[in-house]
Amino acid sequence: MNNDFLKIAKMTEDEAREMVEKLRWPDGIICPKCKSEKGAYKLESKPESKNKVRPGLYKCKACRQKFTVTMGTIFEDSHIPLNKWMIGIYLMNASKKGISAHQLHRMLDITYKAAWFMAHRIRYAMTQQPLGQLIGTIEADETYVGGKMRGGKRGRGSENKTPVFALVERGGELRAGKVQNVSGKTLKGIIRENVTSDSHIMTDNFLSYLGLDQEFASHETVDHSSGEYVRDDVYTNTLEGWFSLLKRGVNGTFHHVSEKHLDRYVGEFVYRYNNREITDTERAKKAVRATGGKRLIYKETIKKAGN
Repeated sequence: MNNDFLKIAKMTEDEAREMVEKLRWPDGIICPKCKSEKGAYKLESKPESKNKVRPGLYKCKACRQKFTVTMGTIFEDSHIPLNKWMIGIYLMNASKKGISAHQLHRMLDITYKAAWFMAHRIRYAMTQQPLGQLIGTIEADETYVGGKMRGGKRGRGSENKTPVFALVERGGELRAGKVQNVSGKTLKGIIRENVTSDSHIMTDNFLSYLGLDQEFASHETVDHSSGEYVRDDVYTNTLEGWFSLLKRGVNGTFHHVSEKHLDRYVGEFVYRYNNREITDTERAKKAVRATGGKRLIYKETIKKAGN
């Protein structure tokens, strides 16, 4: 284990709270209720008082409301100590193939139910909204994730699998998500929305990609069916590698992923890829900074997503 993880693993609850405050409020405290930056002050118990103030409680000078750094975040209303949250966030950012709820349950000494929901809340914080369009040389490809029928068809058209479509700007950002189908209308619509028209598109020779040369600077294909995977700079190997990592996580780490949850798992792998140039610790800190405004309710998650 590296030194950064050991430091996080040894943090107390108070130290973890101070860390979250520094990451979420680097330029001063912001009230999560009224968004005021005019200042807030920390409430502390008086020595003679029987009613002790809970640690980390502040009061806003503008709206006069009380709050903590966890309000309006993935941590709100959680009974899991913040130091265990920090360990969980670090582990999910350091594990290339992800870490299962069972492993978090064992390592953090919390219930499986708590570990499962913690992992989903962390994935929610790791979800990134795309900024602008991709430009340059863009690889586009789709894969199929999930269980397969015994003896059933593999790949395109396979039963009991969910299609995931991805785009990657070579040397830049990757975007991916599940899709309802892999028709030309669906895939080309996503490409138009996410890629500038002066870009060069690289795909395999799937029929759904036909016509892209009329909308973009160029469209080159490789013929996987004949064993062609690379022709000069024409390939989709960047995405093939990422898909392989995603599938190793789904099949080897998580074993089963519900279709209704799939986008969060995909988002977790996208986040790690798009932040691959920074350390595990910086990636984890970035995730903590992104926890604001991303509260997730357990009952709603179960209702919407099933098991």
